[in-house]
Amino acid sequence: MDISKLLRPRAVAVVGASEKSGFGGDTCRNILENQADTSHVYPVNPKKETVFGKKCYPTLADLPEEIDLVILCTSQKTIVDFLKQAKAKGAGAAVVYASGYSEVGTAEGKAFEKELVDAAKALDMVVMGPNCAGYINFGDDIFSFAFIGDYKGKKGNIGFVSQSGQFCIDMMKSAEMKYSFAISAGNSAMVQMEDYLNFLIDDSNTKVIALYLEGVKNPHKFEACLQKAMEKKKPVVILKAGRSPKGQATAASHTGSMAGSDKTYDAVFEKFGVIRADDMQDLRSTASLLATLRVLPKKPAFSAMCLSGGETAVSADTGFLHGIEYPDFSEATLKKLNDMLPDFATPRNPLDMTAALCYDADAFASGITTVMSDPSIEMGLVGLTISDKVTVSNDIMFEGIRRAFEQIPDKPLAVMSFMEAARNKELVERFQNAGIPVLPTTKYGFRALQHLQDFISHDTMKREARLAIPEAHSANTRALSEYESKKLLADNGVPVDLGYIAKTKAEVKEYAEKIGYPLVMKVESNDILHKSDVGGVMLNIKSLEQAEEAYDKILANAAQHAPNAKINGILMQKMLKAGTEMIIGLNSDPQFGPMLLVGMGGVFVEVFKDAALYPVPLNHDEALHMLQSLKSFKLLNGYRGNPPADIEALTDMMVKISDFAYRKKDTLKELDMNPLFVYPKGEGVAIADALAVMYEEEK
Repeated sequence: MDISKLLRPRAVAVVGASEKSGFGGDTCRNILENQADTSHVYPVNPKKETVFGKKCYPTLADLPEEIDLVILCTSQKTIVDFLKQAKAKGAGAAVVYASGYSEVGTAEGKAFEKELVDAAKALDMVVMGPNCAGYINFGDDIFSFAFIGDYKGKKGNIGFVSQSGQFCIDMMKSAEMKYSFAISAGNSAMVQMEDYLNFLIDDSNTKVIALYLEGVKNPHKFEACLQKAMEKKKPVVILKAGRSPKGQATAASHTGSMAGSDKTYDAVFEKFGVIRADDMQDLRSTASLLATLRVLPKKPAFSAMCLSGGETAVSADTGFLHGIEYPDFSEATLKKLNDMLPDFATPRNPLDMTAALCYDADAFASGITTVMSDPSIEMGLVGLTISDKVTVSNDIMFEGIRRAFEQIPDKPLAVMSFMEAARNKELVERFQNAGIPVLPTTKYGFRALQHLQDFISHDTMKREARLAIPEAHSANTRALSEYESKKLLADNGVPVDLGYIAKTKAEVKEYAEKIGYPLVMKVESNDILHKSDVGGVMLNIKSLEQAEEAYDKILANAAQHAPNAKINGILMQKMLKAGTEMIIGLNSDPQFGPMLLVGMGGVFVEVFKDAALYPVPLNHDEALHMLQSLKSFKLLNGYRGNPPADIEALTDMMVKISDFAYRKKDTLKELDMNPLFVYPKGEGVAIADALAVMYEEEK
């Protein structure tokens, strides 16, 4: 979708223009007070001859030239007619402020929105909104925005899109945020969040993209956008609403219950290197940091340089809590620092530079330069809490930091604050203009640095940058029995022991002789998903007598605990030797498709909930990354004298399951393999149990 006429129009008409407070008056005021060139802006109102001294036209037909964009500040019932009039005057796009559409949740509102979209499509126009606040294009000096604010000095390189109008207004008040675009998407009935995202990824004036996202309407478009952003290494920071577990669908499997929709977004963001912000302040801090830095650190290796022992300790502790890496200084760096600092100072990273250096710009610059010259350090954090009044030492420190950055321009610097304060705007801007971001207080400052660390560590070459987005499927599902589930896996290249289904005592004897002892015997039924719950599993059977007893016992237990279940027989398999119990599962997200889950298995899966989730498809590098993210990974890697597990075989199994899920993305709902036994290195893995839930084909 081409939205250039919407976001980069040459000529604009404002329908409903006025001087009164409200959409029409505030939009006109924003344009006339902020745009340098208003020669191609045309107020339209049959009741006005002028608006704020500018000629006003009675109708769109009366305009002296064709337009690209019409801004509609009128009521809902007038919108479609004005779209037709605007099209007759050449318009290819419209901003619709009016409300009363799908956001009200009524059938009537939804019908009005459909009428609007249908009309726009018929006219070959694109529409922003409805129920939006408009946008500001700071780069091209276009102010199609319905709320008054102080927009002077806000031009920058952050492209912000919000599905909340109020959040857009609030973000515009942020002192540290400088924008290329600020967009209030509203209902996104036609031009969707994905369209704005795609536009900003291609926009040369936008260095960082920040989104407030409530939901994705077009997963295919969203996937394509994330692929493009990842390839271009353009940071995308998203505040995604909906972390609450309420409303998540119940699931038949463990995997389904542990892979809710919000976790799916986390997994998708992880795959494509998207930064997920925790709240509005986190969104602001992170976007501002990435936008201000002239260069990104080559690797996550930081040094904190402070003026007191207290600040140094806080930097060490808070950095540790956020996973910030502070490498040790080289011997050469330590020697230089020892020569430079007072005798009572002990050079280490983080560094207490002491207050002795903050009154000498040359000495302060030399200290910072010494640290930043260390080959193990890639980014420096300088402790400085900026208050409302700039002191002499503040000026000296600014100059020292600036000089140091000039000497080593390929390694970024940032200023850290240890207390919230009314910051001197002029000094903050001096730092920002020099390419040195001023971070907020430690909690948000170090969280932003953690996001930065994750972003630069994201290796595009080791990711399968695609999703297994499914086509529409039936709402009806069918659970497969264990045998059917394993047969499905075997038919798709996943190594698994199928076993045999015994329906008589004679078959028990026959299959026992084929398999050999010890055996495991289980109830085989599509109606009994969790066999242990009904006494449907007998382990370590070592003789025919035990096998026949197990046969009778399992059938009796099933009849008692699941009297309505259809029993297909008794599944007989070779008893697997014990190993580290894991779970591999799949849960199909309605939008993004199958998500692979891996974690501690057996009865502990629901107890510890130590699991990693990741979108299909995945490669061996991604599979290993999932395992390494588990708290229980040390059990696999060899712990307290236990031999290392066959991690290579486990990752290979994860990839095979991923390939299977990719092929079955349109029909697979859930899959559990629990437990899956992982044996010592070189001995492989084995699937003990499997449960698949499939979507039924439409009849």
